[in-house]
Amino acid sequence: MADSISPIPAAVLRNLSDKLYEKRKNAALEVEGIVKQLAAAGDHDKITAVINLLTNEFTYSPQANHRKGGLIGLAAATVGLTSEAAQHLEQIVPPVLNSFSDQDSRVRYYACEALYNIAKVVRGDFIVFFNQIFDALCKLSADSDPNVQSAAHLLDRLVKDIVTESNEFSIEEFIPLLRERMNVLNPYVRQFLVGWITVLDSVPDIDMLGFLPDFLDGLFNMLSDSSHEIRQQADSALSEFLQEIKNSPSVDYGRMAEILVQRATSVDEFTRLTAITWINEFVKLGGDQLVPYYADILGAILPCISDKEEKIRVVARETNEELRAIQADPAEGFDVGAILSIARRQLSSEWEATRIEALHWISTLLNRHRAEVLLSLNDIFDTLLKALSDPSDEVVLLVLEVHACIAKDPLNFRQLVVFLVHNFRIDTTLLEKRGALIVRRLCVLLDAERVYRELSTILVGECDLDFATIMVQALNLILLTSSELSELRGLLKHSLVNPAGKDLFLSLYSSWCHSPMAIISLCLLAQAWQHASSIIQSMVEEDINVKFLVQLDKLIHLLETPIFAYLRLQLLEPGRYMWLLKALYGLLMLLPQQSKAFRVLKTRLKTVPSYSFSSEQSKWTSGNSYSQVHRMISGSPVSEDGDMDEDLRSVQNGINFASRLQQFEQMQQQHRMHSKSQTQSRYNSTSSSKCMQEVQRPEEPRRPSPVPDMSGPPSRSSRRGPGQLQI
Repeated sequence: MADSISPIPAAVLRNLSDKLYEKRKNAALEVEGIVKQLAAAGDHDKITAVINLLTNEFTYSPQANHRKGGLIGLAAATVGLTSEAAQHLEQIVPPVLNSFSDQDSRVRYYACEALYNIAKVVRGDFIVFFNQIFDALCKLSADSDPNVQSAAHLLDRLVKDIVTESNEFSIEEFIPLLRERMNVLNPYVRQFLVGWITVLDSVPDIDMLGFLPDFLDGLFNMLSDSSHEIRQQADSALSEFLQEIKNSPSVDYGRMAEILVQRATSVDEFTRLTAITWINEFVKLGGDQLVPYYADILGAILPCISDKEEKIRVVARETNEELRAIQADPAEGFDVGAILSIARRQLSSEWEATRIEALHWISTLLNRHRAEVLLSLNDIFDTLLKALSDPSDEVVLLVLEVHACIAKDPLNFRQLVVFLVHNFRIDTTLLEKRGALIVRRLCVLLDAERVYRELSTILVGECDLDFATIMVQALNLILLTSSELSELRGLLKHSLVNPAGKDLFLSLYSSWCHSPMAIISLCLLAQAWQHASSIIQSMVEEDINVKFLVQLDKLIHLLETPIFAYLRLQLLEPGRYMWLLKALYGLLMLLPQQSKAFRVLKTRLKTVPSYSFSSEQSKWTSGNSYSQVHRMISGSPVSEDGDMDEDLRSVQNGINFASRLQQFEQMQQQHRMHSKSQTQSRYNSTSSSKCMQEVQRPEEPRRPSPVPDMSGPPSRSSRRGPGQLQI
C-alpha cells in the first residue's frame, strides 16, 4: 500500500490495525482529520478512496484487529464528513452491517459502536438503511455476548429516537419485516420487538393500528411467554391497542377476529382471558363488520362459557348474550347454517353449560330464521335426538323445547315422533331412564292428545313386538300417573258418552293391544267395565307370566291413588257397577295369593258395602262375597248405568266392543306366536352349541340319552306354556 496512492500515511494505517485499542483510537482520530481536510477541499474522489481502503483492506480483512480498525476508521471518516456524510453512506454502512455477523464478538461490539457514531452524525439520512439495521439489531438483541447486547441496546435507543423524529420512515415497508419475526421464541428478540411496536405506536404520524392484524397474533403469542416481563410488556401493548380501537372510527375487525378466535382456545389461561376480552369488545363495537364472522366467534365463546377460570366464564357469558342480542339478517351475510353447525358441534361438548348455550342458540335461530333452520334440519336432527340421552336433565328439557319448536309443522312432528320411537327402540336405556321425562315434556310443549295419537299410530305397525309391549306399557304408565296428562285422562273418562273421548279411546286401543295390562288400564280409565271384564276373561295361560304379574301389581297399587278415586267411589253402588266389581274380582283371581297386590285388592273389595247407597237399588241381605256378586251380575239384566246393556250402549256410541275384543285377541295371538318362535330359536341355538361341543371333543364317548317313560303322566313342567310361571 504505497503512500503515493493513499491519502492516509502508512504509519496511521499500521496503528489502525494495532492490537492495542489506544493506538487504533489515535489512528482513527488522524483519519477523521484527514477526511475533514478532504471534505473541506471538496475532494470526494479521495474521500471515496479512503472509504474503499478502510472497507476492503480492513473491515473485510481476515485479521480481527484489521476489522476492528476498519470499523473505527469508517466511523471516524463519517465524523470527519459531518454534513456531507450522507452522499457516502452507501459505501460506509454496508461493511459495518456486515460486521454484525462477525464470528469475533469484539468485532460485533465495535460494529455497534461504529454504527452508533455514524447514526449520530447522519440522523435522518440513516432511515434508508432502516430495514437492514433493524434486522441486524434484532439478531444482536439475542447475542451470546452481554457486552454486544449492551452495545446493541444503546444503538437501538438511538435508532428509535431517529425514527420517531424522521418524516422519511416507511411503516408499509417495515411491517412485513416485523410480521416475519413476530413468532420468534427467543425472549430477547421478543422484548426487542415489543419495544419497537410500542415506540412506533406512540408516534402520532405512524398508523400502527391500521397494521395491527399483521402482528396481533405475535403479541398474543407472547402472553404465554415464560418471562413475566415479556408477558407484561405484551399485555401493556395489547391494552393500549384495545383502547385505540375503542376510540377509532374505522377498524378492520374481521381480520383480527379470526386471530382472536384462534387465541381463545389457547391452553394458556391469560391468553384465553385476553382473547375473550377482546372478542367481547369487538362484539360491542364491530356491528355489521362482524356478521360474516359470527359463527367463528360463537365457536370461540361457547367453550369458554365452561372454562375453569371464573373470569373467563363471566366475560364469555356476557359476550354470548351480546352476540345473541344482535339482530342479523341472512341477506347481510349472516350464515344461519354455519351458526347451526357450530351449535351442533358444541352439543357434543363435555361441559353441560356449553351444551345448554348451544341449545339456546338453536332455539333462537328457530324463532328468528325458522325457514333457514328447517332447510338445514337434516344436518342437526340426528344430533338433537342423541342429545335426548344427555346425562343432564336441563339439557334434555331444552332439547325437547327445540324439538317441539321444530315439530310445529305436521311433517316435522311426524318425523320427530318416528325418530323418537326409533331411538327408544335402539336404546332401551333411554326409554327406561328418560322415557317418562321426554314424553311428559313433549305433551306439555305440544298437544298431549296429538302426541299420544301419533305414538299410538306408529306402534300399531311396530314389527318388534317385544319393544312395542315395553313402549306401550311405558306410555300407559305415564298416562295414568303424570299430572301433565290429567286433561287426557279426563277426556278418556268420558269415552262412552263423549265423541272426542271415544275417538281418543279408539286411537289408543289399537296399539294398547300390545299389552293386556295396558288395555285393562285403558278400559278402567274409560269406565268400560264390562269390556275390561271381557278382556280379563279372554286371557289364556300363556298370558299370565312374570311380566304380566309385574304390570298387574303396578296397576293394583295405582288403583289406590287419587287418579282412580272415582273408581273407588263407584264401588259404593255395587248394584249399579256390577261389571266393575267383576273386573276387579277377575284381577284378584289372577294374582298369586301370597303377593302384596293380592292383599291390597282383597282389602279394598272387602270394603265394598253389602248394600247400595242408591235409592234406586234394593239393599243386599248378606255380605259382598264373590259368589253373591257373581249371582247378581249373571242374573240381572241391568247394566252399569242401570238402563241398558253395555254392548248396546257402546254400539250406539260408536264403539263395537265385540270387534275390539277380537282385535285384542288377534294381537295377543301374534305375541304368543312370537314368544314361541323366540323360545324355539333359543332351543335350536342351545342344541347347536351342544353339538359343536361334542364335535370338538371326539375322544369323549357319547352317552345314550335316557328314554322317557311314555306310560306315566306328563310332568308339570311339560304342561307349561312358554313364558308361564313355574309353580
